[in-house]
Amino acid sequence: MGVPAPGPRTDLPYAPQPIVPGGVVIPLYPPDSPYLKQEKIREPEEYHFYEPGRVGYIVHIHNPSIEFHAGNGQLNTGAVIILAAGGAHRTLNVGGEGADEVAYFYNYGISTVILRNRLRSDGYEPKVDGVNDALQAIKLVRAHAKDWNLDPRKVGIMGFSAGAELAAAATLQWAEFDAKNDIATNPLAKVPSRPDFAGIIYPGPSPFARGATPTIPRDMPPAFITCSGWGDWIHAVWANEYFTALLNDGVPNVEMHIFARGHHPGDKVGPDEPPASGGISDRGFIAYGKWQERFLDWFRDLGFLGKPGVETQAAIDVAANLNRVKKSAVWSPPKAGAPTPGPGVPAVPPAKAP
Repeated sequence: MGVPAPGPRTDLPYAPQPIVPGGVVIPLYPPDSPYLKQEKIREPEEYHFYEPGRVGYIVHIHNPSIEFHAGNGQLNTGAVIILAAGGAHRTLNVGGEGADEVAYFYNYGISTVILRNRLRSDGYEPKVDGVNDALQAIKLVRAHAKDWNLDPRKVGIMGFSAGAELAAAATLQWAEFDAKNDIATNPLAKVPSRPDFAGIIYPGPSPFARGATPTIPRDMPPAFITCSGWGDWIHAVWANEYFTALLNDGVPNVEMHIFARGHHPGDKVGPDEPPASGGISDRGFIAYGKWQERFLDWFRDLGFLGKPGVETQAAIDVAANLNRVKKSAVWSPPKAGAPTPGPGVPAVPPAKAP
């Protein structure tokens, strides 16, 4: 019938199959990697379908992988987006949050990579194994930049819901991951896992949730954050926590869109409301359904849609802000007799460098 199917079980590590025709699939780790469970890596993945002809979600991922798809060669920008799907760490929803994006971004000369990361439902810890998979994916894609006609300075990650948790962590934890894996036996030891940009789409709790204050790297990559508000309140709160932390720290080029109406993928909606809008679907003519167009505006503005090899505005701004002073997160009204804020008189005096 032509529908994608997982590969068979063999005596070798499981060979992940492409879920979108034409995909180049590469396991994240060598078969003897200490990151893998040797007793599990021969087990096949399990595919489930929401509709005929397209994989909806995957479970039983023990040999995590990436699946590369080139963008339109006539418009090649050299940019590539690693897509980390959601699913509450129980499933990996690669249909609406992977396969659909491959076709969409292709039209803009943007290559894509579907990440198959390990799940909590299969015995893995997302904050460790899932984040490691995301960072290793960035390393692996950057290592293949020449093979795939990519610009190694335009490699980023876009996460959805639970996948956005991995993407947000990747923007903060890449240096620690690189240091840990800088060993002689690692062929990717000198390939950086820092993402050049991040898309944080209706995210789960970020590393800043519940009052946490992780260290923000001085070369923190720019981030685009989006969610619906009233219909997806808790994810909007988590989106705002991530945005606020970066804004208060002075990270350049952080943009957030909280739309008035919309629902999280899988949520039940009222009888007179449009269906939940997951991935890049545009349903019910609500503004939230157009977030991907706002992302492309941001992406173009930062230079990622320019020619390969040309330094992006994002990279220029990161370099210019390496010594930025952390902004103050607290505002208080001026004392009596103090000058009124205006040109050259900041309303909130800059905090001292941490």
